[in-house]
Amino acid sequence: MSLDDDKCAARERIWSALIEAEISAPDAHGHIPQFVGSDSAADLLATTDAWRRARTVKANPDTAQLLMRARALTEGKILYMAVPKIATIEPFYLIDPAHSTLPPGQAASSSTAAHASPRVGPEHMRPIDLIVCGTVAVNREGVRLGKGAGYSDIEVALLIEDGLVTNDTLIVTTVHSLQVVDEPLPETAHDFRVDLIVTEKDIITCPRSPRPSGVIWSSMPADKIAAIPILGLRAKENLS
Repeated sequence: MSLDDDKCAARERIWSALIEAEISAPDAHGHIPQFVGSDSAADLLATTDAWRRARTVKANPDTAQLLMRARALTEGKILYMAVPKIATIEPFYLIDPAHSTLPPGQAASSSTAAHASPRVGPEHMRPIDLIVCGTVAVNREGVRLGKGAGYSDIEVALLIEDGLVTNDTLIVTTVHSLQVVDEPLPETAHDFRVDLIVTEKDIITCPRSPRPSGVIWSSMPADKIAAIPILGLRAKENLS
């Protein structure tokens, strides 16, 4: 099997296990799964020093991390969330609680952000203190699998290129304990690892490892560059 096949097989095992255990809904396949205990995971993450220190948070837009995003706004943190499929030249929503009149739970939802929050490009963003990413499967070495579209890796790579994500930026995922596996998971050069795994019952610190230095253009498919405006722009800049 190819590396992509290995990744797909690992995702399918986790989705099926979560559904069978009634931890996630039957439609979890193909998505970052919402899971029973996501509120407890959010509570646990909020006890960490890294969360308390963070003033700027970049988070995925999925339901499993909604409580975490709302908590960030409640605590006065600036929240960045990617535009779906990174489909605009300014690819991130800026949700600033100092300028929002909406309740945090509403402001932090992806549907509300689409019409209520300004979009910004990396050149207008503050350095990121903490990233919360959605995950399908993760191991204790910090290797994670998303749902397979690759957008999270591209978002982080863009922010690394612009110096907004550094080695001081903590990357966290909140998952159910069934999503944490002990065996190796397949990964490629453009995949980032997480530093901290927070489940409904514990916090797992992963060994720190080197991160990609930015977008790996040699592995970026032409159709992906064409579909993501900021990638298309940077590809042209790299050629000029």
